[in-house]
Amino acid sequence: MDKKHYYITTPIYYASGKLTVGHCFSTVLADICARFYRLNGYDVFYATGSDEHGLKIAKVAAEHNMTPQAFVDKTVDEFKYIWKRLGISYDKFIRTTDEHHVKLVQDVYDKLYKSGDIYLGYYEGLYCVPCETFFTESQLVNGNCPDCGRPVEKTKEECYFLRLSKYQKFLEEYFEKHPKFLVPESRKNEIYNNFIKPGITDLCVSRTTFDWGVRLPFNDKHVAYVWIDALLNYISVLGYGTNNDADYKKFWPADVHVVGRDISRFHCIIWPILLKMLDLPLPKQIHSTGFITLKGDRISKSKSNGFNPLTLVDRYGTDALRYYLAKEGPIFNDSPYMADQFINTINSDLCNDLGNLVSRTLAMITQYNSRVIPEAKVKSADEKTLVDACNDLLATCQKLMSEQKVNDTINAIFSVVRMANKYIDITEPWKLAKDPSAKDKLDTVLYHLSETIRVCSTLLQAFMVEIPEKIFTKFGYTADEYTFDSIKEFSYNHHGHTVDKGDNLFPRLDVKKEIEFLDTPNTPAEPAKNEIKAEDKANTINYITIDDLDKVKLVTGKIVNSEKVEGADKLLKNTVEIGSETRTIVSGIAKYYKPEEIIGKTVIVVSNLPPRKLRGIESNGMLLCAVDEKNDKLSLLTVDLPIGCGSEVC
Repeated sequence: MDKKHYYITTPIYYASGKLTVGHCFSTVLADICARFYRLNGYDVFYATGSDEHGLKIAKVAAEHNMTPQAFVDKTVDEFKYIWKRLGISYDKFIRTTDEHHVKLVQDVYDKLYKSGDIYLGYYEGLYCVPCETFFTESQLVNGNCPDCGRPVEKTKEECYFLRLSKYQKFLEEYFEKHPKFLVPESRKNEIYNNFIKPGITDLCVSRTTFDWGVRLPFNDKHVAYVWIDALLNYISVLGYGTNNDADYKKFWPADVHVVGRDISRFHCIIWPILLKMLDLPLPKQIHSTGFITLKGDRISKSKSNGFNPLTLVDRYGTDALRYYLAKEGPIFNDSPYMADQFINTINSDLCNDLGNLVSRTLAMITQYNSRVIPEAKVKSADEKTLVDACNDLLATCQKLMSEQKVNDTINAIFSVVRMANKYIDITEPWKLAKDPSAKDKLDTVLYHLSETIRVCSTLLQAFMVEIPEKIFTKFGYTADEYTFDSIKEFSYNHHGHTVDKGDNLFPRLDVKKEIEFLDTPNTPAEPAKNEIKAEDKANTINYITIDDLDKVKLVTGKIVNSEKVEGADKLLKNTVEIGSETRTIVSGIAKYYKPEEIIGKTVIVVSNLPPRKLRGIESNGMLLCAVDEKNDKLSLLTVDLPIGCGSEVC
């Protein structure tokens, strides 16, 4: 049976400057949903990208003495670096300068011009350059842009219009028949009552006063309006309009577009009408998030009051920021960011609740059962509440995540974590350990604790990208023991593993010291190890010496078997012969190769890397690949002549 499909997107972010914590929230929220649905057995496509055309980018590039293309190339490198640090698992990063996207924009304009939905006119009005948006006089706030508060410019030029007004009745009826098309309810009412019901006006969709944009095919003096250009990314990223449109046929219409409150009206007015004009299905839902606020004001790049999210990642780790955004972020309504709240959340939830539960359980298994998870020997009323909670947890999370209620989901998981801590206090295993006749009860307690941790950690894989794997490793679990299928009901089969307590997951933070650090204005992110600054990439080569090269041992290896790693869409488990030695090497190439396609290939292996565990599988080495990120291509490096396995590459 084919998997169910799930397509989720975030906005493609405007490539004119830095990303803030506010931008990161929408992307982390969508990533959590994408990860959860993958774990839940769905075939998932998660897309994000960069919006690279428009007057603002042309101006900012000129200020940096760069061409617009060079400027956006640099910015995209920075975007991708931040998403990598945040563990964002997008399947495709779309750029509006991509050739196939530009062609689609031109094709859409041409089609709508021929159908009469685009017509030539004349525009005189008010335009906000930072927001790339037209406004009427009545929409301004104190004479300024209602979104960013900056001055607007009067502009007067020939332009083409999109005939939105023709579809007034269609959009009204669609909102009435699809009450969940835009969530939350408050945002739906705001958009419908303030922007749709009063009457939709035709939209200016071309400019002639600058040239950094997509040229219109029927009049190359004009460039496409950036919002039409940007919205079309949701189908161009799937290959719509090309000969390679399998993803479009599989995943469209989108299950959910995650967008910020400030751009909801574009997605709920222009986008559905544009799709109607093209006779294409509408997305199933628009999820409009609130803003993260700082001292009462929205965190925004245009307001210059944001701060580098890598400050938090560098100091506290990726999972600390992801957890905070999942629990305290503006899922539907605005949410204030406060330094003390951030630190106290880490200390309370991650250190005290989860970290303490894992640490205490591992310590007791180590001390009372020689590091081996014991078998549950008895079942009593003490365990029933905990077992029932674990049995209900997956279904509860599935229901909540179907509505993108990530905050309620994370709270449901941590309620079971806290229940397990309470179970320790009730059963008092340290007292049981002193009574030889209570050994069966002690074993039962230790098993129920380890199994509850396994259930919760399996679900936490959607929210955190590092900590669940560390927990699984500490308890010695294998890949088949942290799938959603394995937690449908409380199991009594996961005993016998040898545990390794190691370091604590989360060190307790000094609240006063950390608040002082976070409240310091313009705190820079600590530089990442071995990071090359994006602005230096074009002119910097990190030369190495021949001695450095000698440290890397490259050899040929023959892939004799390959199979997908259960629960991991991107990983293949490969059996590779290297001379007389056979190794297991896990590679993230499942998106580009089927297992049967690589069996028999002679590949290049980095053979002297230390072993590491991926999804509970020990991987010994790395297969070398060539990657073309712009065109989303990857190729294994192979040899073109018959040569023995284990031969040195030099």
